Amino acid sequence: MSGMRKTIFVVLALVAMAAAIGVYMMIHMSPPDDLDLSRSKATANGLFQVTIAPESEPLRQGPLHAWILTVETPDGVPVEAAEIAIDGGMPQHGHGLPTSPAVTGSLGDGRYRIEGVRFNMGGWWELKFAIAADGRMDEVDFNIVL
Repeated sequence: MSGMRKTIFVVLALVAMAAAIGVYMMIHMSPPDDLDLSRSKATANGLFQVTIAPESEPLRQGPLHAWILTVETPDGVPVEAAEIAIDGGMPQHGHGLPTSPAVTGSLGDGRYRIEGVRFNMGGWWELKFAIAADGRMDEVDFNIVL
């Protein structure tokens, strides 16, 4: 092999090794020990109390999931006609959700059905909700570990 080919080969081998180590670390990273896994919490500015619950458990990697999101005022009054945007992803991997979940119906009593949630790998996921109702907007994030 010529000197140039050897250099290119070594560089490519180092890049491949670094990529493999990075993938291994992302797959085997544990979520933080103090990760908040609660399924009910106040939004960031305290405007709403929000609860999430999967329609079926256990949560599994792969299939589509539906969730029920319940939105109330801090004193427990159901919030109707809310506009809800959904985002999320894997914080340790730096990527978003593999699908585009959406609200598919209002079930009354401040409950909203979210469809199209899919976790395509095990690990720490975030589901993020931006909620607008009655001229006010706030956000809440939930952590899910598969």
